[in-house]
Amino acid sequence: MIGGSACLAACGAGALMAYEVRGRSATLFAPSVYRGPASRRAIALTFDDGPSESTPDLLRLLADHGVSATFFQCGANVERLPEIAREVAGRSHEIGNHTYTHPKFYFRGPEFMTDELARAQAAIENVTQISPKLFRAPFGVRWPGLGQAQRRFNLLGVMWTVIGRDWKLAAEGIFQRVLPKIRNGAIICLHDGRELSVRPDVAATIDAVRRLIPILKSQGYRFETVSQLLCPTN
Repeated sequence: MIGGSACLAACGAGALMAYEVRGRSATLFAPSVYRGPASRRAIALTFDDGPSESTPDLLRLLADHGVSATFFQCGANVERLPEIAREVAGRSHEIGNHTYTHPKFYFRGPEFMTDELARAQAAIENVTQISPKLFRAPFGVRWPGLGQAQRRFNLLGVMWTVIGRDWKLAAEGIFQRVLPKIRNGAIICLHDGRELSVRPDVAATIDAVRRLIPILKSQGYRFETVSQLLCPTN
């Protein structure tokens, strides 16, 4: 029978492990950031899992408001929809690596993670002529060995300040979840795809973004890519 102190130690170790795997500010397994500097009234919109057939609708909305964003793309989706991936790049948005097949990294070895990053990096480079410098782990899962994979491709991990849970919430729910958590330097995580799904329904995401942008602009926020947010030029 496990003694009280041993049980507490085991629970503490488990909690620490869980934090390092999913905690937004954790950096033990892989270097990452979850916000930009609080000194400027600037924020970053980010979209995961694309490109998808709905991405052009989102791009038109962003263009209407003159907003730049960062798209963390899955290599398999880039190869499936190369013209849309090129459209994202052509509109001067930033493209990040979101792995090739969007797997969970739990209990995966370094070779598996390196291969996922490598295949995504190659797909994005071949299609868009852009070499990503940013990486977002699927489901926010960092695992031992991921840092090694990121360093191989000179990728900085990016978590988020707030995630909209837009894969399951309606537009109002997304809006109410995101807006109160916006602060200077916030990185907002939304989705223009649903993992590797074909023709995913992201209407709720687009409707929420349509509501958020004018309000945040009226509050004085400037929309930047993640790289601009982290390394401002002015």
